[in-house]
Amino acid sequence: MKCIQLLLSLGLLVGGTTLAAQDGAATPLLYDAALTGWHVIIDGQGEVAVDEQTHFVWEDSLLHALPAAQAGSKQAFAALVTDSVYGAYRLHVEYKWGEKKFAPRNGSVRDAGILFHVYDTSIFWPSGLECQIQEGDTGDAWLIGARATSTLQDDTRTFSPNGKPERRAGERYIRFARSFSWEQSSWNTVELDVDGDTASFYVNGHLVNTITKTQQAGPESGEWVPLREGRIALQAEGAEILYRNVAISPIGL
Repeated sequence: MKCIQLLLSLGLLVGGTTLAAQDGAATPLLYDAALTGWHVIIDGQGEVAVDEQTHFVWEDSLLHALPAAQAGSKQAFAALVTDSVYGAYRLHVEYKWGEKKFAPRNGSVRDAGILFHVYDTSIFWPSGLECQIQEGDTGDAWLIGARATSTLQDDTRTFSPNGKPERRAGERYIRFARSFSWEQSSWNTVELDVDGDTASFYVNGHLVNTITKTQQAGPESGEWVPLREGRIALQAEGAEILYRNVAISPIGL
């Protein structure tokens, strides 16, 4: 029994089934042009077959968002979503901005993001949690149809490891040390340590945010239920962006 419990605690939830960890090795989540294991949802269109869309294109081991779109043209927001469900893991993602921006955000800073614990893809954006990827703001936490607790400084929405616990719903928790962005002009690394209802965000090796006691909106009005697992998604949100080395590994070894 103890052996089974250990395997469960080290496993990754995949499609409702728990897989045992294998030596703690990272497993690539993106590895071929067919985007195997993922599907695409586009605002206003719903789910679209991978081979019938141009928002996410696999090029030389890179995932390129909106590579063929003309700069300044209007492009619907979209998300590349895992088919599988995950609950406890470390997610590693590297990203770099492209040059192009698109309406309706062609006059704004470049924006994207990593969604996790996604539990409802029938609406857009999908409900769940988000680690923001945005010029100057990478590492902010968004609660989309969700609520969570974080430790905040000076009664603000800014994370501080030694701050006061505050519980909020449907809001944005601003990263730690917002006065300085850890984002680089080339490739950047974002890692999420997710363990059920707790998640910590790291940008280029720096802890920038932690949320705990995550919950999702329940079936009854005003009801909240635990949010401990869900799908993972990468955003295309009005800016050209490249992702690489998207991989997941078990935690708690």
